[in-house]
Order: sequence, then structure tokens, then C-alpha cells
Amino acid sequence: MFPKGITLTVRLGRQKTSLASRRLIEAIQSIEVTHRDEGRSGFQIVFQVGRLGASDLKNYALIKDPLIIPGNRVILSVALTAKAYLLMDGIITHQQFSPSMEPGASTFTITGEDISVMMDRQEGPVEHPEQDEKVIVEQLLGNYSQYGLRVNVENPPIGAPSRSDRIPVKQGTDLEQIQALARRNGFVFYVTPGPRVEQNTAYWGPPKKPRETPQRALTANMGAFTNLESINFQHNALSPTTVSGRVQDRRTNRIENLSIPDSDRPHLSASPSINNQTCVRRMTFQDTGHTFAEARSRSQATTNRSVDSIVTATGEVDTIRYGALLQIRQLVGLRGIGHSYDGLYYVKQVTHKLHKGEYKQSFTITREGVDTTVERLPV
Repeated sequence: MFPKGITLTVRLGRQKTSLASRRLIEAIQSIEVTHRDEGRSGFQIVFQVGRLGASDLKNYALIKDPLIIPGNRVILSVALTAKAYLLMDGIITHQQFSPSMEPGASTFTITGEDISVMMDRQEGPVEHPEQDEKVIVEQLLGNYSQYGLRVNVENPPIGAPSRSDRIPVKQGTDLEQIQALARRNGFVFYVTPGPRVEQNTAYWGPPKKPRETPQRALTANMGAFTNLESINFQHNALSPTTVSGRVQDRRTNRIENLSIPDSDRPHLSASPSINNQTCVRRMTFQDTGHTFAEARSRSQATTNRSVDSIVTATGEVDTIRYGALLQIRQLVGLRGIGHSYDGLYYVKQVTHKLHKGEYKQSFTITREGVDTTVERLPV
């Protein structure tokens, strides 16, 4: 079904999974898996359905298969050039049936998201007296050990509240609380599949620095080395933002000046500094109820986000010619476009598209400005 050199593995089940039946595998028309550096990742599987015999007269047998009902777990992995990749460990959340008047053209589609969707189902206030945010997040994530969740929670810049401080109370769902605590500290939260089958890793902490060695280069206009199908660039000159203001520390009551003039992220373009940009937005910090360290962390996160995507490229790469799977939250090289847009980028989103006879990856990559900072890239 899929291109030579690609091996797909599908596992299904309630919490513990098993290999999908041959009937289900042969019915797959296409698979799409989207990985995002922020928010939940998701998947969609399209099956071809039809009536093959007497057992299908009352209903399409595949539609009634108990393994593909909402709430079940789906694990997708692919092997490429003898290397295995876990694409998704998620939960089915939606079904769509599209019957056709033409024989063999009916489809049944299941859609889902990574296992963090299970953290977003139940609201209710829960008090966390005198507990710091690291402990709170660990307790909330501990409710999902049935999904093989490995927890990686970093220490926040501010410790546990004192008796005189407000008592932290969980509002909304577990996921909403975890994300709110992450934003408060300038942190990120995400869940990734692995490192093993039926395991997942939850990370709550500051954005991780990408590996210094970039991934294999995306290549255009270079003959046999070309692997790009298409690419498009957008330059948002209105994105850069600085933050300043005066903050009254909620613990000491001292008033201090706050000024965040530039990003503290690694620079990927030749002119990344906000001081070199022509259309800078200047924001005044207006939130209350923070310590100075909390205010500075939130302001720095605002500035970092504003410059991360000054230049955004979207495109599609042929997986067989590229020879690898693009990894989000890492760097990738781009060559063959020209000095202004060649160089290093941060991988923000990747959608894996597996269809009969092809495997392509559409992507979104970003950086802080134009002009490359490197002259050579790994092949």
C-alpha cells in the first residue's frame, strides 16, 4: 500500500493495545498525523468501507468494529530506512461516515488527539495549599498513569507560596490548570509519544533549546538533491514586541522598573535583534498580583514569542527523497532558495501524510528574520 521502504504499524485498544487486524490495515486509504510544538497533536485515519457478503447486509462490518470506537487508543508508528518512529499515541474522539452511491467509494474516518485530550474532560475546583507549581503539576499528571505517562516537570522560578499568600486553587480542567501554570512561569507543556510503545512523556518547563546539529537539509533547485515539493515564505514585520512598565512586587510591595528589550532565544537569522526591526510594538505590562520575577518571566515569554515567527515558511517534502522524519522543536536547514531565506529554521509543525503509493510531510518552520547566519548545512 505505502511506498517501498515504509512500514506502518497500527495498534488499537482501550488502554492496552494490540496489533490491528489485517482487515483494518487493508481498508486504510490514508493517514494524517499532525505534530505541533504548542497545543495538542492529532491524527486522522480514512478507511474504505463496503459490503462484501451476507454478514454486511445489515451494516458495514468495519463501522461496527469495537476497536475503532470513540475513546479507544490508537498507536501509529512507521519504519523508514531501518529506523522506527512513534508517530502518535492518541485517543479517538470523532467518527465520520461518508457513504457513496458508487461501489467502493464509501469511507469511514476516525479522528483523534494525543492523550492530553483525556486531561481536558472534567472541571472542578481543587485546593493546593502552600504547594509550589511543580508539585501541583506532578499531582495533576499523576491521574493519567494508565497511559504510561512519564513525567518531566522542571522547577518554576518561584517557590511554594507562604501562609500569607493566596491558596492555589485548580480552576477548570486538569489540562487548563497545567497550561495556566505554565504560562504564569513562561513555561511550555506538551505530551509526546514514547520512548516506548504504550508510553508517553509529559514535559512542563521552560522551552528546551534545540539541538545544535540541525536535521537533514530541506533542498530546492539542486537537481538530484532536491527533496522539496513546494515552499512559501511570509515575513511579518509587525510581530516584534517589547514589554516595559512598573511592577509592584506582591510579596515585598516594592515598585521596580520592568524592561524586556529583546529575545533571549538562540538567534537563527542575521538580523534577529528587535533593535534592527522597523515595526516594533511596545507593550506596557499591566497584569497585577505578581512578584517581579514572575512579571519578568511572563514579559520575556511575550517577547520571545513575538520574534520567533517573524519569518514563516510552509511547504511539503517527499519523505522517501528526504530520507527521514522531520522532528518538531528542533532545527532544520534550508538550501537552494537564496541567501535571504536559506539557513537554519525552527520546526514548529509537521503533518505526516500517508496515502497509497506516497508519503509526504507538510511543515511550518520559523525564525526571527531574513538572511542566513550559516554558509554550510549538513546534507
